[in-house]
Amino acid sequence: MNQEHKENGWEKELVEKLAFAAVNEQRKARRWGIFFKMLTFTYLIAILAIAMYPRFKTEMSHGEKKHAAIIDVQGVIAENEAANADAIIEGLRKAVKDDSTQGIILNINSPGGSPVQSAYVYDEIRRLKEKHPDMPIYSVVSDICASGGYYIASASDKIYVNQASIIGSIGVIMNGFGFVNVLDKLGVERRLLTAGSHKAMLDPFSPVKESEAQHMQSLLNQVHRQFIDAVKTGRGDRLAESPEMFSGLVWTGTEGVKLGLADDFGSVDSVAKDVLGVEDKVNFTPQERFLERLVGKFGASFGHALGTTARTLMLQ
Repeated sequence: MNQEHKENGWEKELVEKLAFAAVNEQRKARRWGIFFKMLTFTYLIAILAIAMYPRFKTEMSHGEKKHAAIIDVQGVIAENEAANADAIIEGLRKAVKDDSTQGIILNINSPGGSPVQSAYVYDEIRRLKEKHPDMPIYSVVSDICASGGYYIASASDKIYVNQASIIGSIGVIMNGFGFVNVLDKLGVERRLLTAGSHKAMLDPFSPVKESEAQHMQSLLNQVHRQFIDAVKTGRGDRLAESPEMFSGLVWTGTEGVKLGLADDFGSVDSVAKDVLGVEDKVNFTPQERFLERLVGKFGASFGHALGTTARTLMLQ
C-alpha cells in the first residue's frame, strides 16, 4: 500500500512540475509578446512624431521675424497627389494670414496635371492678390514648370527660372489606345451593349466615330482656350506672343525669359534674400496628406497591437 502511495505521489509530483513548467513558459511567452507589442507601439509613435516634425517645426517657427513663405508644388497636379488644389490653397491662405510673411514663393517642379486642379489654384492666387495687393506672390521653377504647373505660375507676380529649366507646354492632351485591328487578327469578337448612342465614346476596342472625335476635340479646344486666356491675363504685355507659344511647345529657362514666359533667373534662396529681403524661410506646405497615408497604412496594425497589449495586461 505504501509502495502504491509512493508511486502515485511521484506521478502527481511530476504532473505538477510539468504543469508549473508549462505555466511558466506561457508567462514568459506572454511577457515577450507584451514587450514586442510595446516595441511596435513605440515604433509607430516615433514614425508619427517624425512625420509631424516638419509641420510642428513650421508652426513653431512663426514669430515676429519676417520670413518668406514657401509652398511646394511638386510632381503631378491631381486631386489624389501631393500637389493638389486643396493642399496648395490651404498653404496659400495660411501664409497670407501669418503677420510675419513678407512674401510667398511657390516652389514649382511639376510637369502639369489636371486642368481643373490647376485652375482652382490659379483662381485662388488671383483672389488673394486682389484681396491682399501688398503681398507679393512669386513662382520659382527648378527642373520643370509645364502645362498645369505653368497655368498656376502664370497667376503669380513674377516667375523665376534657372537657365536650364523647362517651361511652357501651354496645351491640352487626351490620349489612349486602339485595339480594333489586334482583335481582328486574333479573331476576337467585340460585344458591347449601351443605353445611349455615345455611352461607349472612344472605347479602345471599337472603331473611332468621327462625330465623337470632333466632339472631344471641341472640348479640348475649349479647355485650351481657357488656359490661353489665363496665361494672357496673368502675364499681360510681358508675353512676346507667337503662333508657337500656345502650341504645347516647351523652352529652356533662358528662352522662356526672352519670350516673356518668365521674368528673371533665380532660386528660392535668391528670391527670398534679394527680392523679398529676408533670410528666413518657412514652409507652409500642408503635411496632412502624408500623415493620412501613414495612418491609413499603419492604423490597422497599430490598433491591433494596442488592443492586444491592453487585453494581455488585463489578464496578468
